[in-house]
Amino acid sequence: MALQWHLLLSLIYSTLLLVDVTHSAAQDARKAYIVYMGDKPKDELQEKFPRICCNAHRPRSTKMAGMDGVVSVFPSQQSKIKTTKSWNFLGFPETVKRSKLERDIIVGVIDTGIWPESDSFSDAGYGPPPKKWKGKCQGNGNFTCNNKIIGARYYRASRSFEDELSVAATTINRQFITKVQLGNGKIYEGLLPNTHDLGGKLYPLIYGDDAPNTTAGDYARFCLRGSIDPNLIKGKIVLCDGPVAGAGHGAVLGGAAGVVLTGQKVADEVLGPLHVPASHVGLEENSNIYKYIYSTRNPTATIWKSEEINDVLAPYVPSYSSRGPNPAISNILKPDLAAPGTYILAAVPSVDGGRLVGYNFKTGTSMACPHATAVAAYVKSFHPKWSPAAIQSALITTAKFMSAKVNPEAEFAYGAGLINPSRAPYPGLVYDLDGQDYVNFLCSQGYSGKLLQRMSGENSTCSSKSNNGKVNDLNYPSFALSIKDPKFINGVFHRTVTNVGSSNSTYRAKVVAPLGLKISVNPSVLSFTTLGEKKSFALTIKGPIEKSSLVSASLVWDDGVFKVRSPVVVYVAV
Repeated sequence: MALQWHLLLSLIYSTLLLVDVTHSAAQDARKAYIVYMGDKPKDELQEKFPRICCNAHRPRSTKMAGMDGVVSVFPSQQSKIKTTKSWNFLGFPETVKRSKLERDIIVGVIDTGIWPESDSFSDAGYGPPPKKWKGKCQGNGNFTCNNKIIGARYYRASRSFEDELSVAATTINRQFITKVQLGNGKIYEGLLPNTHDLGGKLYPLIYGDDAPNTTAGDYARFCLRGSIDPNLIKGKIVLCDGPVAGAGHGAVLGGAAGVVLTGQKVADEVLGPLHVPASHVGLEENSNIYKYIYSTRNPTATIWKSEEINDVLAPYVPSYSSRGPNPAISNILKPDLAAPGTYILAAVPSVDGGRLVGYNFKTGTSMACPHATAVAAYVKSFHPKWSPAAIQSALITTAKFMSAKVNPEAEFAYGAGLINPSRAPYPGLVYDLDGQDYVNFLCSQGYSGKLLQRMSGENSTCSSKSNNGKVNDLNYPSFALSIKDPKFINGVFHRTVTNVGSSNSTYRAKVVAPLGLKISVNPSVLSFTTLGEKKSFALTIKGPIEKSSLVSASLVWDDGVFKVRSPVVVYVAV
């Protein structure tokens, strides 16, 4: 069975015109301007550009910005890319140990699209694809492959819960503060990364609800697409309520000079950077800005470029990351682990709101999953014969412990903890699975006939043995026990571990559990004499538990060199 991974690449559908504007006699240097349009320009609009461009007396960028269909006009300029720091945050620098076999590792990505023109997909320095590669380059339109994107296939739809590894998203120790300065001199700090620089210039300030598109309903205060009148907000900074999905986008498309979003402070976790100067302030700051707008005849504001600060609480799991328990199979812990997913520098189509950038900060579990993909590929480069389940086990049992004090949902927020790239290739023991194990598991869940064959991809059938299997006996590297009565707990898990550490080694079980919960392991000592040797054990949980619907514990197999840690979760099912 193959691991499935997700990589987020945004697709922006827009038209870009590069316009060369001649300056006045006092400024005879020529400067290129970028005219950003929300859609393909109409023929009559396109015909006007040559006359504007060729005026030799004065720049006409201001006139262009006022045309219908033009979202914004920007001077063309080079932008310096700020390298993302998530790998250093994970303790995985560029100098990490590498394997010569990594050139033969192929990563499969299932996603809604990919943009091969990005520099991130340049094949500079890459040799030809591995000889084992038998795939095709079947893209849509003029899609082309190279020695990095070695193949592509187009599918009508894909199904993601069937994934083998579920990854939660965490913050990293980078946070952005974006200041909003009002015409009265007051400054309010907001979140949301802003890479645009207004240079302190003050723009007219308006509340979105005061510029409604009367045919679009009562949504102007959120500045949703189509909800506000572009003629009333163009060239102004717009205060928008929220957070709701799509908040502020109507102001951006309407030609606003900037956007101030508002709502709960956690909104920076679900909102990505906009294509104009923007900040996201809290409710108190919003109230003060709102009062200022109606306290003067000509309210003005500016938005400063973001300042990077250190987030001392990182890593923690923000609200946008889905939580457990597993809705499909209650005794399989999900998520499996966590990886950085907040403000990750990612490749985007090079046209980003009229600026030629190619990269932007993105937030979401779709940013966390590529980190896990990379670590899985790294592990496989050292262990090319390991199964997907063995690699998954290595990632889970080597994860760094995360604190429930910062993440109240504990393992239901972060699984086994934060992914640990430098440790992952050296887990000591792995909980392995093969295809038949999965078939037995599906049979125990009631799958049979054509449905089973569709899930397994093979002509599989259920035997009497597989029908008698239990979820608790799936050889998973974590333990989850769903209960109905917290006063009576009795669960048994059977597991088998494979020695991938030292040939001669003895592991002793160490259990950490809260008072009242009794966890025993039999046998509690596992001795190995060769690599690849397997040993089985049973873990038994008995109760009761009190004062909490979720109790966290852990099992660690320790031989003095390797520490193989598995999370243990007991929770009351709702």
